[in-house]
Amino acid sequence: MSTPEAAVSAAPARTAHRRHYLMCRPEHFTVNYSINPWMEPSRPTDTANAVAQWQKLYDLYVELGHEVELIEPLPGYPDMVYTANGGFLIDGRAYVPEFRFVERQGEAPAFADWFRAAGYDTVMPKEVNEGEGDFLLVGDVILAGTGFRSTGDSHREVGEVFGREVVSLNLTDPRFYHLDTAIAVLDPVQGLENGGPERANIAYLPGAFDDASRAELEKRFPDAILVSDEDGAVFGLNSSSDGYNVIISPRAKGFEKQLRERGYNPITVDLSELLLGGGGIKCCTLELRGAK
Repeated sequence: MSTPEAAVSAAPARTAHRRHYLMCRPEHFTVNYSINPWMEPSRPTDTANAVAQWQKLYDLYVELGHEVELIEPLPGYPDMVYTANGGFLIDGRAYVPEFRFVERQGEAPAFADWFRAAGYDTVMPKEVNEGEGDFLLVGDVILAGTGFRSTGDSHREVGEVFGREVVSLNLTDPRFYHLDTAIAVLDPVQGLENGGPERANIAYLPGAFDDASRAELEKRFPDAILVSDEDGAVFGLNSSSDGYNVIISPRAKGFEKQLRERGYNPITVDLSELLLGGGGIKCCTLELRGAK
């Protein structure tokens, strides 16, 4: 019979990697329109509470040693706090969003200006896409979501922009309208030579995808963490990982246990106020990947 110590030692050793993020303080946060099932304008929101919760996430990133940049929040754009939708960046190149809904379209020029000022090779899109909300880099492959926001044509375009293999995945549940609400990238660094695991892994919510997409995920990620509907419904997968520390919702109890069993260190941050706008931890976090 194995001892608890033996069980713990069986989990792989994980390494935390310093990340570089872009965030936006939710100074103008409110819900005065509805563009996803989470948004109910009749439900009151508390901007001060949103800022306080967001600040805890920001402070945690800094405490963990990550570099966090800020983009200035624009009045009239309450969803700008969800910076993950503001672009997709690999190797110093930034692919700018083309938001589906008019309520968010004014954010795109602000993100483009920020990327240019920061020295990124900035690419303007022709196709509707919502940045890292629907594009996730896993190792050398881009997982790309469609069904509610980003179009299938944006998958072709993002592949051309970055010269990477793109795997299209169909989202079918309107609650999980962006890919980053249904998949969490657990290993942002891949390759033993880079200090990461041999193959980057993910966690995902099977029920958010159609049969063909589920089959593709099963084939590519046989060791993935399969998250329960209960944990998915509290945005458990809208999380951020540095390869060891995984920042998750405090309500995703089952996912927290699964992460510990795999050798990750889950840390909970409550963003319940920002969930009223349909966003969580990952939504508030855009990864800035500079040129190598």
